Amino acid sequence: MADSPVQTSAPDRRARPRAAFRKARREDERARLLGQPVDLVKPEEVMLHLTRCIAEGRRTVVANHNLHSLHLIRRSAEMRAFYAAADLVEVDSRPLLWFARALGLNGRSFHRCTYLDWRDHFWSLANREGWRVMAVGGAPGVGETAVRRLGERYPEANIRAHHGFFDITPGSAENRIVLAEIAAFRPHVLFVGMGMPRQEAWIVANLDRLPNCAVLSVGAAFDYEAGVQKAAPRWTGRVGLEWAYRLLHDPRRLFARYCVEPWSLLPAALGDVRAAGRRRRGR
Repeated sequence: MADSPVQTSAPDRRARPRAAFRKARREDERARLLGQPVDLVKPEEVMLHLTRCIAEGRRTVVANHNLHSLHLIRRSAEMRAFYAAADLVEVDSRPLLWFARALGLNGRSFHRCTYLDWRDHFWSLANREGWRVMAVGGAPGVGETAVRRLGERYPEANIRAHHGFFDITPGSAENRIVLAEIAAFRPHVLFVGMGMPRQEAWIVANLDRLPNCAVLSVGAAFDYEAGVQKAAPRWTGRVGLEWAYRLLHDPRRLFARYCVEPWSLLPAALGDVRAAGRRRRGR
């Protein structure tokens, strides 16, 4: 992955004013946390954004930030290029929202957004509107199981999947096959779930070759839908303990992510605290 070409010319669309997601847009909806821009939006606002982009036939990239991504973005040019190309960045971390609240920002618990927070709303919309939804990610066979299970619940949605175990090097034969399959299917929504930072690297490297659709990085979403990975109970997310649940169930893989990586964000956190102090003194 480190040797893959990176598109560094992706425009930072987030630096420009964006159309409101609704008629009355909050001025403090967009914020900076730990040095990175995020959008303090609710799950239903994310769905409204998707619906409008699909209706207009325009491409949009929806990303999400948590402590892991905030750690990786400081070390990966591909991650930085991906977030620069994102139109909307959800906050997938209750502790991060608590920190935003402590800084005096408009962070609330209902601003936590991740696939599991809007999955039912999304699939109901896809079913009602007849959206074509494609997922790229997971082990071979997982996507097919997820498609079958979702199709039983949402028969009017047109769902397809391709596994994520292919050579993602730009220009490789396997990558060309996946891109051709996506182009032929013409999805309204493209989920990419290959884990950070692989999924972000693939999206930014192939963004110009994708059809106009909503592109979302979703991690293990289709693993959850296929039943091969158990999602943390939603109450753990509401109380900010989802990380502990996941660490308990997969300590070898997640120990560094939850117990080591956050310390690298301490300088940025202190910078946010100092900036918040200056804002308060300036009032």
